[in-house]
Order: sequence, then structure tokens, then C-alpha cells
Amino acid sequence: MATVRLKPGHVQPVWAGHPWVYAQAVDRVEGGATRGDEVAVTDPRGNFLGRGFYSPGSAIPVRILTRDPDVALDTTFFRGRLQRALEMRTALGLGDPDAERATTGYRLVHADGDGLPGLVVDRFEDVLAVQFLTFGMKQREAILLEAMHHVIAPRAVVDRTPLKAAQTEAFTAGAGVVRGADVKAFTFRERGIRWHIPIELGQKTGFYFDQRDLRGKVEALAKGKRVLDAYAFTGSFGIAAARGGATEVVCVDESALAMEVAAENARDNGVERVMRFERQDARKAMQEAHAAFDVAVVDPPRLAPSRGAREQALVMYAKLAELGCRSTKPGGILVLCSCSAAVDLSQLTRALATGAVRANVQATVVDRGFQGPDHPVPAAFPEGLYLKAVVARIAPR
Repeated sequence: MATVRLKPGHVQPVWAGHPWVYAQAVDRVEGGATRGDEVAVTDPRGNFLGRGFYSPGSAIPVRILTRDPDVALDTTFFRGRLQRALEMRTALGLGDPDAERATTGYRLVHADGDGLPGLVVDRFEDVLAVQFLTFGMKQREAILLEAMHHVIAPRAVVDRTPLKAAQTEAFTAGAGVVRGADVKAFTFRERGIRWHIPIELGQKTGFYFDQRDLRGKVEALAKGKRVLDAYAFTGSFGIAAARGGATEVVCVDESALAMEVAAENARDNGVERVMRFERQDARKAMQEAHAAFDVAVVDPPRLAPSRGAREQALVMYAKLAELGCRSTKPGGILVLCSCSAAVDLSQLTRALATGAVRANVQATVVDRGFQGPDHPVPAAFPEGLYLKAVVARIAPR
């Protein structure tokens, strides 16, 4: 087996449990490793630190799968990791169709958080949506699909690998069903709300499971309130607010298909009477709101895909915070979200403070939110905590 030897001064994070070996940490590669090969990672003295699959030319040439030198990365290994991931979700109360307000759609495998870096699996009842994010994982697609069949026995597996990830790792992204029956839509329940998402809608794996907990908080805040769901996509915050007793919910998104799907799901859940769906830019909608909403949820797409984009993203978050503050009534609640790993909670909070000053209001943080527990994060992997939200009361200065 080839060996990736680290430079002095770059060992501590990997030793402590960080799953990524960055390119700048690599001193040399011994043994002629090729793309997708299993490699050992060692410190400068040759002490074993872990094993993973090799991605030459990547900013992260190795992602650690195991710290045990005696464990084989074979079918048994992948079955075991999948079984462990399933058991953790079951312990969280996910997947039980008979539970009160059942959740039958959730993230089954969260890459590094489940010891399977380079693999994401979302479960939509009896259908799985997968993303292969490294060449090493894509190369072992057949083994992984067999492991999924053994542990879950899904009706179908759908490949939703992002084109950009496939291009970065230099493989051809799959598309559509890779195993099992044909799938036209993902159907599932979240906290009892029924969802039907056409497969062609095409964002990520099909649904943003990571905001489940925050949707529950918005639902609890919504009774008797007028609510804005900006960047609504399928209207998941808006539908939760409507079920929570909102008097009116306005969902805004630029995608016509997303708004159509949101309206269909509102009808399926019997909340369409209090909901309105507008296809337009969320920023324009907030500019025109003039303190019209008791609760405003601003959940934009990822604005900082890398650290290099962070400063510009923070400018944009501050502007969105300003617009959100201006759209919220005095005494109302603004929920500002970021799914950019490069932007931490303190930076998002500062963006909120800047936006509040520009809107001439006072923003007081009353709650904070992160990705749900089916998106686990190793303690030594701060980059894994990508989703943050601040919940703030807006009042006159």
C-alpha cells in the first residue's frame, strides 16, 4: 500500500481526528499511488494516522475513512458504516412511519460525520438519493450500492452527484436511477408534513433536510403571525408556519417550478388558504415589504463556496440582514441563515448587526440554530458545522 507522509507541523489536526489531509500538509507520496487507490497516512516518522482513498491534484488528496490499520476497506466495512449510520438515525426517532408527526425523510449518511467521507445518502422512505463526491467513492459504487441494498433494501437508488464535484474529481457524474425501479418524485413526511418533490427539481439530493429543527422553531413562532419565506424553494418554512397557525404566509423564489411544487405541497397539507406564492427575486420582495411581516425567514443559497469568497459573502449577508430587518415589523422576528462553511456564527451575527444599524433598528439574538442531528460533525472537524442561523427580535433603536 502506498503511503502519504505528512510534513512536520501538520500532524496535530489529523492525529486529533480531522478527517481531511490538505495538499499543503503532504511532504511526499511513497509507493506509486494512483487515483482512487487506498493509501496509508503517516506522520514524518512513519507512525500510522489513518487510511483513505487518494485524490491526486485535489486540495484534499486524502480523506480518512479508518484509524485502524487492521481494518479492510471492503464490503463488510461499508455495510458496517451504513448500519451504524442507520442505527443512529433510528435512535434519533427518524424513519418510524407510525410515530406522531413522523419523519420518514432524512440524511442517512453525512460523509465525514458518519465515517464515509466523499459519500452523501439521503433517504426518502424507500428511495435513496446518493452523491459520490470523491473518485475513490465513485470507483467503489458497485460495492456501496450492494451495501445499501443489504442494510436498507431500497426500492430505488438515484444518483444526484453534483456536476462540479465530478469535474473536480475527474469522473463522469451519474444521473437518475442507478439501481431499482424508476422514480418520478421523492415522497416522504417531515414532522408529519407530507412532501412530494419531483425529481427534476434538482437541488442537492432533492430536499434540505438540514433545516428540519429550524422549521420546527418557525412553526412554533408563527401562530397568528404574517410570515415571509424568502428564498423559499419548496416552501418548507412557509408550510411549517402555515401549519403553526400563521394568518398569512408569503413564499418568494425565482424558480417557477419550485413555486409550483410549493403550492402543490401546500394543497396536499391543507394549508393553501393562508399561503401565497410569488416568483420574484427575494431581495426585491424584501425591499418592497416595508415592515409588513411579523416573522421573516431569509435562507439564501450558499454565498461563500470557499474561504476566498468569504469577504464578499459577508457584504451580501449584511445587505440581506438589512433587507430582512426592513421587512420585519417592530417587535417581530427575523431568521437569518447561512449554509456557507466559510462563514462562522460570529461572522453571521456581525452581518446581522451591520444590517440592523443600516435599517435603523435594534436586532437582539434570541436563539441560534445549526444543521440537524442527522448531519453529524466530528469534534475535530470545525468545517463540518456548515449551517448556522440567528433568530433575532427586531425593535426600534
